[in-house]
Amino acid sequence: MRKIIHVDMDCFYAAVEMRAHPEWRDIPLAIGGRAERRGVIATCNYPARKFGIHSAMSSHQALQRCPHLLLVPGNMADYKAVSLQLREIFHRYTHLVEPLSLDEAYLDVTDSTWFAGSATRIAEHIRHTIHEELQLTASAGVAPNKFLAKIASDENKPDGLFVLPPAAVADFVRQLPLAKIPGVGRKTAEKLSTMGLTHCAQLGEVGEAELIRRFGKFGALLWQRALGIDDREVQTDRIRKSVGVETTLQEDIQQAEQGIVVLSGLWPELVNRLNNRAIKGLCIKLKFDDFTQTTLSRRCAELDADMAEQLCIEAWARANGRSVRLVGVSVELDHEQEAAHSEQLSFDW
Repeated sequence: MRKIIHVDMDCFYAAVEMRAHPEWRDIPLAIGGRAERRGVIATCNYPARKFGIHSAMSSHQALQRCPHLLLVPGNMADYKAVSLQLREIFHRYTHLVEPLSLDEAYLDVTDSTWFAGSATRIAEHIRHTIHEELQLTASAGVAPNKFLAKIASDENKPDGLFVLPPAAVADFVRQLPLAKIPGVGRKTAEKLSTMGLTHCAQLGEVGEAELIRRFGKFGALLWQRALGIDDREVQTDRIRKSVGVETTLQEDIQQAEQGIVVLSGLWPELVNRLNNRAIKGLCIKLKFDDFTQTTLSRRCAELDADMAEQLCIEAWARANGRSVRLVGVSVELDHEQEAAHSEQLSFDW
């Protein structure tokens, strides 16, 4: 039985800005692009969320909901620097750390000797250390696997801790809304609802075979997650073939121009995750309202925003009247180029 902690920083980009500007703490604040340039919200603080503002929303719409919203472009260099500090803290407790992004990570503390192996006390101490050293708050979830730990970290946000011991998993999962399972967006939730399914406990009435028939491979995953099953290990050193970012939209979109707006919001995170690594291809992914998806890729040696927009337009032509529920962009990594560059740098002149 594993002991997994999922640590998720609270409104990370906004929190770093509020730390630098204490006068911004109690006013609606969002990080994002300018409205007149089709900017998109990357994140916002909790006062802004009271107005219904959320990530991936257009800056124009956010300002309509909250005219006095303070919209700042953000500083990715600062966020990356703080992220490195976070990872250093995580590695004090275990070497099994799997970063998911700048502001969240899985930690496997199954064999940790801290606090006699108590995952709960380790999670509490991690949160305390982050607050003391970085003046930021984090929420954490403790559970027997990655899926449940991620769900748990969202239970007591912000600045909270939720512990799900093995004995409580069955009852917790039974009452878990299906909409909380990663990958279940609004359209999927609606389709499940038409089947009379809103909570995990109800999937037993349908069965795994029927879920696979209706949802394909995702149906099998849905069945496992509804039983609280997740055998994935915390991975620290896997060789990545690609780097990407995607978002399941709260509301479907119908026009390529809307997709480009979403894409522009994803682009900074892709640049950040890529971290100047060599690439050999760019790919756009669209998932339609009928759960089918399409991808379109092109060879390239460097990130090209104009190419990404053109690929989005070309991929959109395959919609055939369908709306889009998910937009994603990824790059294929060029490990051979990186290796060659590394050899050149290490040559002894």
